[in-house]
Amino acid sequence: MENANIEVNNEQTKAPKEKKSLKRDIIEIAESTFITVFVIVLIFTYLLHPVNVVGTSMVPTLSDGDRIFMSTITTNVECGDIIVINNDAAYLLDESGKVYSEDSGLFNECIIKRVIACGGQTVDIDFNSSTVTVDGEVLDEPYINELTTKNEGALTFPLVVPEGYYFVMGDNRNRSADSRNPDVGLIKDDQIYGEAVIRYSPDFEIL
Repeated sequence: MENANIEVNNEQTKAPKEKKSLKRDIIEIAESTFITVFVIVLIFTYLLHPVNVVGTSMVPTLSDGDRIFMSTITTNVECGDIIVINNDAAYLLDESGKVYSEDSGLFNECIIKRVIACGGQTVDIDFNSSTVTVDGEVLDEPYINELTTKNEGALTFPLVVPEGYYFVMGDNRNRSADSRNPDVGLIKDDQIYGEAVIRYSPDFEIL
């Protein structure tokens, strides 16, 4: 009889234990789901932003309608990086090489370009030979759509890019309003929204 009583008691305590285990599993799933959602929201709020490309200035690298992710962590912008820019002002150089600002005119909007030269570097463009030179070395530019022949007179070459500024151009060199254009000019540090890192539509590519 004692053994029978023990078996009955075990059956009576089994159901509450199963309920506790199920409750614990539900809580763990809920916690995991919350953490996952929180991390995703954190990434897309502070690290990656979706951006739609409008226009053809970055062809063939990026085309009109492409969708990309922009990283907002841009602590170290380097030559060759593709950046998203707040073109709220155009920074140009006077005859003495001092920076001054102008209204950005027609291009007072968000634009996307490639960094060609950073602060302290000397950039030169020979529009006859279509060569772009940085610090005396002709750039190898497999990413461009065509040779650089367009000069819109915003800056005089060669020029030393002031510290805290960047010289940028579109990959579609003769269909791009960039640092060669007086409505764009040099790009200041605080004009950079972020760096284009991934194209996710229409196809996936690390930029």
